[in-house]
Amino acid sequence: MVVFAGLPGSGKSALARGVANAIGATYLRIDTIESAIVSTLMPFRDNPVGYVVAERVAADQLVAGRDVVADAVNGVAAARAGWVMLAARTGAALRFVEVRCSDVAEHRRRVEAREPEMPGQGVPTWEQVLRRRYEPWLPELSGRLVVDNVGDPAGHVAHIVRTIAAEAGQDRQQRLT
Repeated sequence: MVVFAGLPGSGKSALARGVANAIGATYLRIDTIESAIVSTLMPFRDNPVGYVVAERVAADQLVAGRDVVADAVNGVAAARAGWVMLAARTGAALRFVEVRCSDVAEHRRRVEAREPEMPGQGVPTWEQVLRRRYEPWLPELSGRLVVDNVGDPAGHVAHIVRTIAAEAGQDRQQRLT
């Protein structure tokens, strides 16, 4: 299971889609789930319902033997802990990928150029992204892969896929010895 994290506009969805396509994984996007809920019910602000739904769908996929790529801000420790607990329950290997955009002007341009992709999807303003709660990562999650998404996304996707493949090979080797 590969779980992406990062502020809106950092480019995590493009990278997460690319990785899911490259490895043939199920792609779960929290925005898609939340927009479906919003378009059929009502806004929910800080309610974690999108994360809860995604974790349950991911559990079904993992138990069925499918790889999962999850795409969400995952800005708070509680959201990240949910993925850790899911991996433990299902026996899935877990890799966090935190996506950043160190070029502030480019990050702002991405945010301001965004359009809703589906009914009910909220698109944050640059000011909302700057004010967004994004907690520091706990020391036990310090092994996450951090990607500065400036430049060619295809190169970043290839790097993420190579890193995941190398780790999977190491895990297999350790189980055999």
